[in-house]
Amino acid sequence: ATNEDWANPDRYLSDHPNNNIPPHIAALVGRGLHTKDDHPIGIIRSKIEEYFKSLPDGVGDSFHIFDAEDPIVTTKQCFDDLRLPPSHPGRSASDTYYLTEETLLRTHTSAHQSQHLSEGYEAFLCTGDVYRRDEIDSSHYPAFHQLEGVRLFDKDVMKGADGLSAEEWVNSPECKMVADDLKKTLEGLMDHLFGPVEKRWADDFFPFTEPSFEMEILYDGDWLEVLGSGVVHTEVLQNVGKDDRRGWAFGLGLERLAMILFKIPDIRLFWTDDERFHSQFKAGEITEFQSYSKYPPCLKDIAFWLPEGFVENDFFEMARGVAGDIVENMDLIDEFTNPKTGRTS
Repeated sequence: ATNEDWANPDRYLSDHPNNNIPPHIAALVGRGLHTKDDHPIGIIRSKIEEYFKSLPDGVGDSFHIFDAEDPIVTTKQCFDDLRLPPSHPGRSASDTYYLTEETLLRTHTSAHQSQHLSEGYEAFLCTGDVYRRDEIDSSHYPAFHQLEGVRLFDKDVMKGADGLSAEEWVNSPECKMVADDLKKTLEGLMDHLFGPVEKRWADDFFPFTEPSFEMEILYDGDWLEVLGSGVVHTEVLQNVGKDDRRGWAFGLGLERLAMILFKIPDIRLFWTDDERFHSQFKAGEITEFQSYSKYPPCLKDIAFWLPEGFVENDFFEMARGVAGDIVENMDLIDEFTNPKTGRTS
């Protein structure tokens, strides 16, 4: 399959009571920005894949590349297999685009992790467009791109961890070996993308990795969060029949990296058809974006009574549906509750 195979808006629109995908989102699916060699998203993706192919001792040759997976996944793939419980906020209809109660537009490329592990792949990079209902500002957009990486280690190397409980595994030297390899690999990736940079790690929490880590780099005088990662959770491996295997995983946002490297100020620009944007970039090259719009912003105040069950993301979605990408930013500047009626505006 190719990304063009998924570029059919009718595939995502229906009268199903759980379908909350608006036409402007359906029209974005299948654009395949990450596969375009001269698009900033595609350039970053190519550089990352280039780095992994260069890893020594045959490791680089082991990574399989996935870049055209079906964006429709099941709740099992996207949530259950990754230990995200039914109560997790990411599963709510205010955060996620559903087709039915059991199918949705993937919210992360990790949704394909269990599929590829079950198919027998032990090292892979998976890139794709992902979808989340979100706020409106220069760094958030309901469609963006992620790159997921997974590597399992040889059974013989992890033999000392056989039979350990989950708690014993996390504290074992083998787990430390996996974590250290993960950090070394990702530190090398950042140097490949940004040049030699100062890095720091912080402990984090993700349901699908344990332990989990966040990496920041010092770039142009600022500490920037660039990715999340960790040792694949033992339960995630059990869910795909890999109880006896150990490995690591990471995920990063391609827009995040591209905005930093190309100095692109607004995430909406990645989706533009304007040739003034696309003519600035060439495959394999990092060039600073030159702004071409001279129109000043037009500010509007909107006041309304909040309906029962109001969720901000629903309002953002409605605004995008009416005004499209013309809407640059939306901020709450005041709030009032009528003391007599209890209604809030």
